[in-house]
Amino acid sequence: MNLLKQLVKNKVGLCCLIIIATIIILGIFAPYIAPFEPNKVRIMRKYAGISAEHWLGCDHLGRDIFSRLLYGIRTTLFLSLLTMTITIIIGSIIGLISGYKRGKLDEIIMRACDIMLSFPSQVMILAIVGVLGVGIENVIIANIVVKWAWYSRMIRSSVIKYSRKNYILFSRAIGAPHCFIIRRHLLPNIISELIVLATLDTGWVILNISALSFIGLGVQAPTAEWGLMLSEAKNVMIQHPMQMVFPGIAILIVVAAFNMLGDCLRDIFDPKEKTA
Repeated sequence: MNLLKQLVKNKVGLCCLIIIATIIILGIFAPYIAPFEPNKVRIMRKYAGISAEHWLGCDHLGRDIFSRLLYGIRTTLFLSLLTMTITIIIGSIIGLISGYKRGKLDEIIMRACDIMLSFPSQVMILAIVGVLGVGIENVIIANIVVKWAWYSRMIRSSVIKYSRKNYILFSRAIGAPHCFIIRRHLLPNIISELIVLATLDTGWVILNISALSFIGLGVQAPTAEWGLMLSEAKNVMIQHPMQMVFPGIAILIVVAAFNMLGDCLRDIFDPKEKTA
């Protein structure tokens, strides 16, 4: 509740939160809002312009662009949120174990993280998708594999920092269970950092999924996905530029909203990080 109150005072953060929440609601209720089936081909409506029937026009197969944008929320945004959730869970568990236990286990985990982080993330994603094959499932796996090490290292650093606090040292001294210390003392301290990192990285995952779909390695036709819609429209970008405008704007708005919301959350959780 305190976080929500502070977000209400932050106009930029509140605006971004409203945009994200609205888009999520539109995605959830897409079957009830969309005027047409997203994959319904009506070749006679090929490249139909904006009208009362088709609010954003039609694509090269006569499919309603507005309907495909709504259904694309489920693919682009919801799969990105799923990817971030799994990545955070894996990275947090490994980071907590590494930072809390220390010793040889910590060394092994950190060396594994060093190996993963030594490769450029985009190259790693392309390599993993190339090995596993095209498809959104493999794109999700690739993003998780690439990002878990970074989260593990960040969470480990936070755990080590807070493990030196007097109240945690006291809990250990009186023999409090490890699960109790982690649940009651460590997690409440690092949850704010997790929220900020996850919010900022969601935009990165959205761009990755869209980019891989754009080059034909992610979501496959005829599934509605914003990056795939851009790919399908690139061949007629001169004759029908509006085909690329709407999915491009959708990606821009969502990524910008997550990035600005992450900046606002960082300022709220750590006022010293505010820029002048």
